[in-house]
Amino acid sequence: MTSPAPYIDHTLLKPETTADQIRALCEEAVEFGFASVCVPPVFVPLAADLLYGSEIATGTVVGFPFGYVPTAVKAFESSRAVAAGATELDMVIHLGAVLSGRLEEVEGEIRQVVEAARGALVKVIIECCCLPLPLKEALVECVVRGGGGYVKTSTGFAAGGATVADVRLLAGAAKGRIGVKAAGGIRDWEGCHAMIEAGASRVGTSAGVKILEQWQDRDGIK
Repeated sequence: MTSPAPYIDHTLLKPETTADQIRALCEEAVEFGFASVCVPPVFVPLAADLLYGSEIATGTVVGFPFGYVPTAVKAFESSRAVAAGATELDMVIHLGAVLSGRLEEVEGEIRQVVEAARGALVKVIIECCCLPLPLKEALVECVVRGGGGYVKTSTGFAAGGATVADVRLLAGAAKGRIGVKAAGGIRDWEGCHAMIEAGASRVGTSAGVKILEQWQDRDGIK
């Protein structure tokens, strides 16, 4: 396999994240050629400035990590993030609405965030570990109809993260109409490769450098 770097969203979302850590994250993203960085909203201006002129996207999160803020707040977060320089947004849906059968409400929320994003790529986090299979499939359709660009497995803050089975399920339901992002608990090349093989076109991880180094060692690049 060619380099996995273009699949990786180089991520740092811990609450104790510092500006120096964001600077290091952006430097690594440029050095290794990752698809994007995914940083806390407060650090979007810094990341966008550091990545200006590169091909690395500046990503952030919306309604993160629980998704239960009002839709208007998510839309506001989205518009502010884009104004600050974000070009990719990972939004968390309202799981309570999903589990109560209010899928039209969830679809409408996705649509409002997409509209507020003004052309920025929106990845919709559905938190697979909390959902039965039929709802996972139904949510793919909500993402498609709502205008999202990706369906994403997990926040990484819930009881479970990405699984090969979930990625394969989402990719099968998406049928190429939208991308699939695997995230949560992907910490090595073996895990990353399994997600890509299952159909993920993006992989969110805080272990991007380790994954690239393991891939290089495996292929004898070093």
